[in-house]
Amino acid sequence: MASYLRHSSEAASVPSSTSDPLANIPLPSFFTSVSDKSATWFYTTAALVLTLLVLEQSVYRYKKKHLPGSSWTIPIIGKFADSMKPTMEGYMAQWNSGALSAISVFNIFIVMASSNEYSRKILNSPNHAEPCLVYSAKSILMPDNWVFLTGKVHVEYRRVLNTLFTRKALGIYVAIQDAIARKHITQWLADAAKDPSPQSIMMTARNLNMHTSLRVFCGNHIPEHGAVEISEKYWSITQALELVNFPFALPGTKVYKAIQARKVAFHWLELAARKSKEAIASGAEPECMLEQWVKEMEAPTYKGRKDFSDREMAMVIFSFLFASQDAMSSGLIYGFQHLADHPEILAKIREEQYRVRDGDLEKPMTLEIIADSPYLMAFVKESMRVKPPVTMVPYKATKAFPISPDYTVPAGSMVIPSFYNSLHDPEVFPDPDSLTPERWLDPESSANTNPRNYLVFGSGPHKCIGIEYATMNMGLVLATASIMMDWEHILTPESDKVQIIATLFPKDGCLLKLTPRTNTN
Repeated sequence: MASYLRHSSEAASVPSSTSDPLANIPLPSFFTSVSDKSATWFYTTAALVLTLLVLEQSVYRYKKKHLPGSSWTIPIIGKFADSMKPTMEGYMAQWNSGALSAISVFNIFIVMASSNEYSRKILNSPNHAEPCLVYSAKSILMPDNWVFLTGKVHVEYRRVLNTLFTRKALGIYVAIQDAIARKHITQWLADAAKDPSPQSIMMTARNLNMHTSLRVFCGNHIPEHGAVEISEKYWSITQALELVNFPFALPGTKVYKAIQARKVAFHWLELAARKSKEAIASGAEPECMLEQWVKEMEAPTYKGRKDFSDREMAMVIFSFLFASQDAMSSGLIYGFQHLADHPEILAKIREEQYRVRDGDLEKPMTLEIIADSPYLMAFVKESMRVKPPVTMVPYKATKAFPISPDYTVPAGSMVIPSFYNSLHDPEVFPDPDSLTPERWLDPESSANTNPRNYLVFGSGPHKCIGIEYATMNMGLVLATASIMMDWEHILTPESDKVQIIATLFPKDGCLLKLTPRTNTN
């Protein structure tokens, strides 16, 4: 028994097999500090994010200074959500908040100018601001496109392009415009006979403009299937040039689709430029804009550049297509809507057209007939004043821009002159929302004596170069339509609402019911 107890006592003094033999061995620090490091990383990240957000707000408020606008900006995205679906009501609220106001979108600081004084100052200050259109514009239109040029090189480029819009050149274009307008209106009536229900004219008017522009600019140097391909794909370019879009050209995005559409268009436009050079070299007389350009460069009195490549000529025509598809289509669609809503104005236009055509409704439109149609052209001017196709043109401040005595636009900011308030100034245009063509027929009217307010086509060195061409085309189409058909505007709850893409359009697409008109006054 004593021996048993002794062995039991010794056994009890031996460490138990169930105790942890590693309990006293020190472990590496990364095991014991994981939770501490996670907490440190979390707090460091949170502090960094908070610092960046505070910095973002501070920079915004520093740049904004005393300008009207939100006192703080939504972190990172700013006004992006509002900009994705812009409304005229939202824009007008911004414009009416002050002659200058500020917003931020994706940390792009933007100064909006709503007064005539500040809008014109931006447009006429090439040493401080340059047109940038939208963030993705250069990747779509090409960064070396002439519309982005500034200074002496822009002036010289523009001097050459002015020769494409002389009276002689317009005389070539008007015959093409008249033939295409009649062809399309005839087709519209044929389609309406098959389906007399009201139809939106948004895309039909756009297609008319595209067909007209391609034939005026390129003649028959682009085959019909090429013209159709350009027309179908160009809508992608229009959509990508909205004021706010996802800016990166990732597959599936609007910008990506626009770049692919541009590549298709460039293929055909470069072909047209090459064939135009060949046609003039063979002794042909100009029958389109590209041929007129080549002919001008060969004239003995010509002193500008003569080495325009096919690509450079294609870029110019590409930019002209952009203007004609957006601004001209908007103006034409609202022209149809305004005339349908104001039958007394349409009646005056018809009466004038019967008179200047001597009752011959088959007589093609000429520059002389347009010159003898003052009421028609007054209507075109007034229609675009009431519903300007372009309400603003984004510029970028290339350096600190002292736009007013108490505010300087920071370098690198976007600065946007808007035109709407200038075009609806009641002191210049009494009853500004009314459609009154007569205000342009009196040389002494406040409208005519204040040309600085008519900013439909911009101002300054980048003012629209094709004013006469655009207004002539709109007037020609509306005049020809007035003697070929009647149209009824079918009103919807969205008829008076505005859809803002790159330019303004009726939100319902302008629903018209078309019927042929007999050849009687």
